[in-house]
Amino acid sequence: MGGRLWSWYGASPVHLAALLVGGALSAYAVTRVDSLEVLVQVGIWFVGTLLVHDLVLFPVYATADNVGAWVRRRRPGAGPRVPWVNHVRVPVFLSGLLLLAWFPLILRLSSGFERASNRATEPYLGRWLLVTGVLFAGSAALYLVRAVRARNDPGTERLGRSAA
Repeated sequence: MGGRLWSWYGASPVHLAALLVGGALSAYAVTRVDSLEVLVQVGIWFVGTLLVHDLVLFPVYATADNVGAWVRRRRPGAGPRVPWVNHVRVPVFLSGLLLLAWFPLILRLSSGFERASNRATEPYLGRWLLVTGVLFAGSAALYLVRAVRARNDPGTERLGRSAA
């Protein structure tokens, strides 16, 4: 009965609970806004971010991911023993997330930040580039370690076909 009870939703009860808690938290945040003008600005920002994500960002990263998958499928028998795609996806995702969260400071678009915090915006671009470089270097080092281990292990399967 438990399986049929949740079949109408399509996901686990934990997913539904998380969705409801997130919705309740969002509703609470809206009730804490004390000005209709601010509430309208937040609504415009929210709709704008949805549109930018769905119409600009999603097609860009979906296309990039499809290009990576096409490159992987091009020669499946001769591919590396360790797939490289997640070693690119993870640092790109984390770097993009940091850029999305801090872009006004990274791109020096925040005029009131220096006044309000008494801090300069100049170091943010360099720090973001440094973190991005560290993420890619760490991912490349991890890929290298995994590739060397896979090369030394004769039982490791190649991408696309079995070693047996």
